[in-house]
Amino acid sequence: MIKLLLLLVGGLKFGPLLLTGGTMLLSLVTYAFFLGWGYAAGFVGLLLVHEMGHYIAAKRRGLKVGAPTFIPFVGAWIQLKQQPMDVETEAYVAFAGPFLGTLGAFAVYFWAREVDSRLLLAVAYSGFFLNLLNLLPVSPLDGGRITAILSPRIWLLGAPIMLGLLLYRPSPVLLLVALFAAPQVLKAWRHDPNSPEAQAYYNAPLDARIEYGVLYLGLTALLAIMTYSVHGMLEGSRPF
Repeated sequence: MIKLLLLLVGGLKFGPLLLTGGTMLLSLVTYAFFLGWGYAAGFVGLLLVHEMGHYIAAKRRGLKVGAPTFIPFVGAWIQLKQQPMDVETEAYVAFAGPFLGTLGAFAVYFWAREVDSRLLLAVAYSGFFLNLLNLLPVSPLDGGRITAILSPRIWLLGAPIMLGLLLYRPSPVLLLVALFAAPQVLKAWRHDPNSPEAQAYYNAPLDARIEYGVLYLGLTALLAIMTYSVHGMLEGSRPF
């Protein structure tokens, strides 16, 4: 029923706007029920910032892309109606999400420090943590799509990390991501870099590989530091 409603809304003249606004509102109300309106608004706002990074990057590369869609306790995504033709474009679009999402989290973080708000600090923490989680080097997460420019076989390193997180802190969302990642890990296992298909899609200049590798490691390290730091601040601060 929900899927049919989304399809009907998507077919209207203002479908993309209604779809984004409607699913955002649904997520906002759902999160607010469990976490409160303030945290829910900040959390959904940071999800939107992250997805707009992908949206803007896809538009800049001339790809047809749908408006962001939100699903409570799953997250948000944009639908690429036209897939990238090469791995560098895929990495560009993938990196833009966590990059803009990190900037959004920093904006909330500095706001929280300015007004001494634990609520805003908690929102900033969620932004840092979720963008860090999204950088795990396994597809379909952004980290997997970025590191594919180095080699899809890197997903074989990301898979044990994902499994370890799932065992350490079981979560329906992590389980869902793991299920989606399983076929991609199998694809990485079977990857033949010398095949014509791989040569056509994954062949990227060395300078591009180095650039994305440095950007990926730098952003991952920054998010890890901020996640750890803000978590410590929250543990040592007063209650809401």
